[in-house]
Amino acid sequence: MKYKTCVSIAENSSDKIKQNLKDALKKSDYVEIRLDFLKTDEIPKTLESIKKNLEKTVCTLRPKSEGGKFEGSEKERIAILKLIAEYNPFLLDVEFNTIKKNKELEKYLKSSKTKLLISWHDFKKTPKFSELRSKMNQMSKFSHNVKIVTTAKSVDDSTRILQLYRNIGKNKLIAFAMGDNGRISRILCLYLGSPYTYASLGKPVAPGQISIDEIKKIINLKIG
Repeated sequence: MKYKTCVSIAENSSDKIKQNLKDALKKSDYVEIRLDFLKTDEIPKTLESIKKNLEKTVCTLRPKSEGGKFEGSEKERIAILKLIAEYNPFLLDVEFNTIKKNKELEKYLKSSKTKLLISWHDFKKTPKFSELRSKMNQMSKFSHNVKIVTTAKSVDDSTRILQLYRNIGKNKLIAFAMGDNGRISRILCLYLGSPYTYASLGKPVAPGQISIDEIKKIINLKIG
């Protein structure tokens, strides 16, 4: 089985994104473009310049309330999410907290037939397993592509988040923990059924993120 990777790109200019995208796709199956790192008026131009690679791109527009950098209003962000949907990327990452309170956006994205990745992050802790499982079930009502990321204060936290893979049903689940104690979960999730894991080109975009070169070495290890 081939284990897949997705390199996160978080740059503040279209040119840097375009160059990093090119470099990342030489090493990785997919890329995640953090469009929230751009100025709002740069986003349409960037989408146009990378459109031939969008079939391998996860597009993310994270608000500050979810650990992102988007500077505009929520109304602007929703409008840009709709614009991204028109480009039909490999996946459009939409936060669970965003879609569950915006019926109009949910309806629009459903009609656009864009493949959604419904995501939820906890930047402080890893909740109890029953809470995680309940969260996954709620999220899967919007898409079978579900991403749950928590923060590991201990190795036990990493183990707990990975237990979700026992109950995935029809879901394509990406679940791991951030931080140094979560690094191992970024690898183990692949062996438990995650469609891919996130990596960096160099400097980590998220706490505990591993470089693409390091991940490649690990998943290509020959034992015995």
